[in-house]
Amino acid sequence: MANVAFVSALSFSSAASALRPYQTSRPCCSNASLQGRGVSNVRASKSTFFGRSAAVKVYDNAWSYSMERSQTFTVSMAKTEAGKRKTAEESSSEVGSADARQLLGMKGAKSGETNKWKIRLQLMKPITWIPLIWGVVCGAAASGNYTWTVENTAMSALCMLLAGPIMAGFTQTLNDLLDADIDAINEPYRPIPSGAISKGEVTAQILVLLGAGAGIAAILDHWAGHPFPGNLTYINALGAFLAYIYSAEPFKLKKNGWLGNYALGASYISLPWCAGQALFGEVTPEIIVLTLFYSMAGLGIAIVNDFKSVEGDRKLGLASLPVVFGVEKAAWICAGMIDFFQAGVAAYLFYIEQNIAAASLLGLLLPQIYFQNQYLLKDPIKYDVKYQASSQPFLVIGILVTALAIGHSNMPNM
Repeated sequence: MANVAFVSALSFSSAASALRPYQTSRPCCSNASLQGRGVSNVRASKSTFFGRSAAVKVYDNAWSYSMERSQTFTVSMAKTEAGKRKTAEESSSEVGSADARQLLGMKGAKSGETNKWKIRLQLMKPITWIPLIWGVVCGAAASGNYTWTVENTAMSALCMLLAGPIMAGFTQTLNDLLDADIDAINEPYRPIPSGAISKGEVTAQILVLLGAGAGIAAILDHWAGHPFPGNLTYINALGAFLAYIYSAEPFKLKKNGWLGNYALGASYISLPWCAGQALFGEVTPEIIVLTLFYSMAGLGIAIVNDFKSVEGDRKLGLASLPVVFGVEKAAWICAGMIDFFQAGVAAYLFYIEQNIAAASLLGLLLPQIYFQNQYLLKDPIKYDVKYQASSQPFLVIGILVTALAIGHSNMPNM
């Protein structure tokens, strides 16, 4: 605004200077003096008068021009400042979003992080903990024996810690170590390919998480009254083994789109469910079959994560379903797996006369089909995150609905 005032003053000064040649110190002439001086003096007087009028007009025009330029300059400056604020806000939002993605271990994270604790958290991909924590809740509900006591709540919380941050964190960290060459193509901002952390430090983190998982599983078995080694110890060991053969040679299940994704589906649905149920009840053959069947829907969810990696998978010879069948066909396979096996679970609930739960599960399937058409089948690479954010809440709620129905049915474990 100081610049505006300066421009206005300068213009005003210029206009005033234009008036000075036409200003006079004499008073206006009388008629007598005019007559004495003759016509030439009158003409000179008229000339002076019109000169002054022209000067006034010049001054007015200069002042108007000055004010107009000042207003234009002010508006321009305001727009510039607003644009800067908007750009700063957008930049801040983008940085904040990148920071959040970095901490959660999501696609599109920023690189260049130097805080080792944040880097270690990124390796553990907190965004992947949620389904396993939810699975423990479902297993506890399916046991039919969970009651809201302080002790049961504490046991559940410790089991969620085991399933989510510890064992899911172990799985993701191990996968990052063994897939550093793939991540260098698909996600070069990840901690290992970006050089933010050494492989030795990552190996140490893997061993700490593995040891912590074994210790917590043993504590939970003792707390639940299981002989050692108990069900939680076995389930934890099975999860660690699946995590290893999923990423490590010579097994590397992820090389095969079907086996790899089913291992993921079982790890996200069957294992945490069985852990929660073992903590408060008994894991029966019926429960194992049901959760493994439900894990086929989890296989469909796992396929969604393959679309973003199709370029790197193709270069490295990994037979993910998008590589084998193409992106479009793989999207249809993904949607079909998710829908068909949820409908199959609903049919089972009808069979055991849990009709309300079965109808609810089918109702929760409808918005998933809508979002599949809206995002997944349209462009699974572009809309993979939007699809998962929109559709998966209905799937995980359906798992809980199923678990509650099982808990209230008269299955053999009741």
